[in-house]
Amino acid sequence: MAKAKKEALDLSTEEKIKEAAGVVFTKKGYGNARTRDIAEEAGINLALLNYYFRSKEKLFQIVMAERIEKLFGVLAPILNDASTTLDEKLENITENYINMLLEHPDLPIFVLSEIRNNPEQLANRLQAPKILKESAFVRQLMERRSDINPLHFVINLLGMNLFPFVAKPVLQPIMGNEDFYRQMMEQRKKLIPMWMKLMLDHS
Repeated sequence: MAKAKKEALDLSTEEKIKEAAGVVFTKKGYGNARTRDIAEEAGINLALLNYYFRSKEKLFQIVMAERIEKLFGVLAPILNDASTTLDEKLENITENYINMLLEHPDLPIFVLSEIRNNPEQLANRLQAPKILKESAFVRQLMERRSDINPLHFVINLLGMNLFPFVAKPVLQPIMGNEDFYRQMMEQRKKLIPMWMKLMLDHS
């Protein structure tokens, strides 16, 4: 019983540190963030943070890997699902992305601001070339519109989903309060697939 309690405590402390690191890295960037800042954000002492994560670099790599997986991990299962139609994939991607981003609104800024320092990390994790050449999504897209470059299409789709969250600090004063912003994002769940289908059918 005591061992199970300790393991639960360890897991809770690790998660608390990683969440705090995400907050600090997002606010300050990797270069300006200090382990002391992360410890303070997590409400623990610096020695305990160092016990779990030996260096800021190691902690950053772990947090970054989790954030990349969270931001882009929703894509591969949907794109590779041969049992759904292209239109269903557009709906599923948008639904999953917006739900995830509403829950983690700082995620795109954190990942995109840091990934430029190590773009290979993102490319390797996403296996983008394989997805763009071998996925059921691309196969269905080519069957429907062989004249459209899949990369252009995926960029447009991701841009429509991600941009309102990346630009939220600018858009929020225009949109008003948080409730109205969330309403707009809920509306985009229906609008984005509709716009993408229009591109396919009428461009």
